[in-house]
Amino acid sequence: MPRMTRRTILRSTAALAAAAPFSRVFAADETAKPASDAKPKSRLILLGTAGGPTPKPNRAAPAQVIVVNNTSYVIDCGNGVARQMILAKLKLASIHSVFLTHHHSDHNADYGNLLLLAWATDLAKRVDTYGPPPLVEMTRLFLALNDYDIRTRIADEGRPPLKDLIVPHEISAGGLVMQDDNVKVTAALVQHPPVEPAFAYRFDCPDRSIVISGDTRPSQNLVKLAQGADVLVHEVMHLPSLDQLIATEPNAKTLREHLLASHTTTEQVGRIATEAGVKTLVLSHFVPGGYPFLKDEVWFEAVRPYFSGNLVVGHDLLEL
Repeated sequence: MPRMTRRTILRSTAALAAAAPFSRVFAADETAKPASDAKPKSRLILLGTAGGPTPKPNRAAPAQVIVVNNTSYVIDCGNGVARQMILAKLKLASIHSVFLTHHHSDHNADYGNLLLLAWATDLAKRVDTYGPPPLVEMTRLFLALNDYDIRTRIADEGRPPLKDLIVPHEISAGGLVMQDDNVKVTAALVQHPPVEPAFAYRFDCPDRSIVISGDTRPSQNLVKLAQGADVLVHEVMHLPSLDQLIATEPNAKTLREHLLASHTTTEQVGRIATEAGVKTLVLSHFVPGGYPFLKDEVWFEAVRPYFSGNLVVGHDLLEL
């Protein structure tokens, strides 16, 4: 899918709700400023917007990337994240840091693969990775799993040792995670039982603030983290479609209990965004993210009564 321009986004969303103030999301970017005074503009790209571990025909696995000054900060690494970055026309060598919200396979399945494939392409510099324990042990085991291929490519292609390029950092509590010239990253503990710990991340960029919810049920920690944010990317679950989604599952009762205890409904996500006072709410990590197939209008209309700000129904490779 080609990169969506601001004009394309506005045109596609206008059909959903002509009265909704989508244009405000992009108005500031349209104002020309002298190059010497302009702040670096951040790019938020939804690499994958499905929810759950099973592959979907219409959405890729969960992942986002924030790009500032041609430097990429990847949040979550669902299956296929490296290819999604290429489809978004991002160089894998641009990866500066990787942040995992929690250890469910739809969020970490390609954590190691992203870095291995980037290294096999053009990555030759250090990448810092952040996430809950056991991130350090996961990194070690991934390198051991792929040791034959790594050693072969070092000898045959002259690449630097991959183990020297990946520096994992485990986080167990909320607070400042990382800060450089482009972003300040802050984490907050959220609730996604039975997985503990699980985090949301806030990225304060030169031009705006972006919050990624990760997987969570309604969380006051998230509301505090997202206070006044320009953009909140939040997971969402369509409760009326839940029974249809799990009807074919052999463990339907257990799955239903998990979804209700661990995720956020359309009504709840609208109320959270309103309480946090965010300017733009972006829906992602859709449950259901495949079958039953729900049109954008369904998601939009289910959230709109509870949030009056700019509302965007996310799609793979959508850029904001």
